[in-house]
Amino acid sequence: MNQNSQPNRQDFNQYMVPVFAPAQFIPVRGEGSRLWDQQGKEYIDFAGGIAVNALGHAHPVAVKALVEQGQKLWHIGNGYTNEPVLALAKQLVDNTFADKVFFCNSGAEANEAALKLARKVGLLSGSARKNKIIAFKNAFHGRTLFTVTAGGQPKYSQDFAPLPEGIHHLPFNDLDAVREAIDADTCAVIVEPIQGEGGVITASPEFLKGLRELCDQHGAVLIFDEVQTGVGRTGALYAYMNTDVIPDILTTAKALGGGFPIGAMITTDKFANMFVVGDHGTTYGGNPLASAVANAVFGLINTPEVLNGVRTRAQIFADGLNQLNARYGLFEEIRGQGLLIGCVLKAEYAGKAKDIVTLAGEEGLLALVAGPNVVRFTPSLIIPEADIEAGLQRFERALARFVGA
Repeated sequence: MNQNSQPNRQDFNQYMVPVFAPAQFIPVRGEGSRLWDQQGKEYIDFAGGIAVNALGHAHPVAVKALVEQGQKLWHIGNGYTNEPVLALAKQLVDNTFADKVFFCNSGAEANEAALKLARKVGLLSGSARKNKIIAFKNAFHGRTLFTVTAGGQPKYSQDFAPLPEGIHHLPFNDLDAVREAIDADTCAVIVEPIQGEGGVITASPEFLKGLRELCDQHGAVLIFDEVQTGVGRTGALYAYMNTDVIPDILTTAKALGGGFPIGAMITTDKFANMFVVGDHGTTYGGNPLASAVANAVFGLINTPEVLNGVRTRAQIFADGLNQLNARYGLFEEIRGQGLLIGCVLKAEYAGKAKDIVTLAGEEGLLALVAGPNVVRFTPSLIIPEADIEAGLQRFERALARFVGA
């Protein structure tokens, strides 16, 4: 590539490690829930950067926070603290069950911290054998070696043996299986309130309540991975708030920065104080830039207007998608919570979700898959109703082409 030439999609194949398979077009500008590619074609964004762009693209509140902080202080390292990170920590503590926060750069890092803390809790319990972790099939917790092992999808971990030991995968929503597996050697249970990557599958209230009771009985830490469900995605600030269940540790990322990389693990004093200086860390975690943006994003989302608006928009999506399904009959179920939406293909269309998403892109709509059989939408939490309606029209054109192919 000539240094002065415009990058193109072929450059990805030439220069990038092939761990992703991006679309053939390259977005270059975004505003709200609209995007434009290199050729000026416009797209409506129902993907939201995989549940990241909670306020859409280039929201003025986030841009203002980034620019103002960018003129003050970018990075100082973990030998010092900074004002934006302390303000953000206070926001998280004041608005959740937690007493303490550990900041990092991604959901995987947040889950890594949570799992390490759980193992430390087990060790300090007085039993060197209390290191067993219960996780669930079809889960996704990240791609570090520890988190990819905790995720219950062998396709992501099988090529990287030997894997960390002591992680046991059970069927999701099967409390009897957990009851049989959990014991005095179990240090943690890690669960997503809604399995996002696994197909947009919601944990039942009875399942989550049962996990809480079993963890209490066996002295295990209950970890909620809210990387995808957190910061307003379900219509509550965090999905646990839709239940009567309070975890011991919660992980959050994605929407927390509204597009700027940041993650966090939050927990109570009881467990936070089992970590000591040097037990864990990160160079960039809680840096002033990320923290300033996250402060602005979190503060805007954590309002009745935005959270109630998620529920209103979710109903518009549900009504529109059900109408489309009545016409085309492709989906077995439209499921999810808030603006984490999964369209589950009928058996005769199994494995075709990616084909539909590709057609949607050609029609000017960004969408996602959640496994081979589910089309997933995770749009901005404040997407205008007009954009929802226009996006569903583009989705209908994609469905019509799919049926007619």
